[in-house]
Amino acid sequence: MDAKLMDLTPKLLITGASGFTGQHACRHFLQSGFEVIAVTRNTKFNNHFQTEYGDLTNKEDVKRIVKKIKPQYLLHLAGQNHVEQSWADPVSSIETNVISTLYLIEALRHESPHCRVIIVGSALQFNPNQISTLIHPYSLSKTLQVVIAQSWKVLYNVPIVIAKPTNLIGPGFSNGVCSIFAKRIVNMEMNKVEKSIEVNNLDAERDFLDVRDAVKAYEFILVKGNTGEIYDISSGKSYSLREVVNSLKSLTTIDFKINSRVIDLKEEKIKNNPLKVLNLGWKPTIPLEISLEDTLNFYRRNNG
Repeated sequence: MDAKLMDLTPKLLITGASGFTGQHACRHFLQSGFEVIAVTRNTKFNNHFQTEYGDLTNKEDVKRIVKKIKPQYLLHLAGQNHVEQSWADPVSSIETNVISTLYLIEALRHESPHCRVIIVGSALQFNPNQISTLIHPYSLSKTLQVVIAQSWKVLYNVPIVIAKPTNLIGPGFSNGVCSIFAKRIVNMEMNKVEKSIEVNNLDAERDFLDVRDAVKAYEFILVKGNTGEIYDISSGKSYSLREVVNSLKSLTTIDFKINSRVIDLKEEKIKNNPLKVLNLGWKPTIPLEISLEDTLNFYRRNNG
């Protein structure tokens, strides 16, 4: 590639590059013409992307990476995204999700002040003005992350946009409920486990969005989004877990039982309206059935 052309290729730093969404994001943005620099602390991450290894909770690691790359864009996907783990170690969750974000945007403020930033929050954020709605430390960590990001936009005019995705599904290793169900079914097909699935609440409804549609939305937001705005990313449709399990059941020859356990869980009421990102020109294109089939096939290829 010509040196002048390379200078015009926008540098995009993607944190959490070895994760579920990160791997899809790296592939998508590379195909969209960005110079992708993948950031991960997973030294076993083997790919064809330019990769920077570092711990984002280490201030010096963050400064080193940002100073070296001086990106025009940042997609911040790295973080601790497990609710159960946040209960077990809330301080680590806050350190991983909040402090790393602060280190990143501070480093960018000094080394690459015009870098456009997407901070990926969560549909599980809560309203800080209604503390009684807080249901777990993970929600607290993601809410604080977004408050910090918005504050740096106000205080220092850092060009930050917030993305708030719903439940992302699709091919790849994930700890999401659809991935858990799909992996279980593949293990049934291989006769590794008994032919049954446990579900806490079959009538619980969720908005599921394919991760490949989500990373397309991130590009729309990165390029066209208004700084300081929060963009909900979702399909706009809700499905019960019963519908999800039945759809998966139709995609396998295995006949399995569905056991619904009666557990008193505090339901997470998620309100997610994708109108803002739809107005930027994005729209989801992958239906739930295709996402579920691709997820099953991924685990079939990877031995459950």
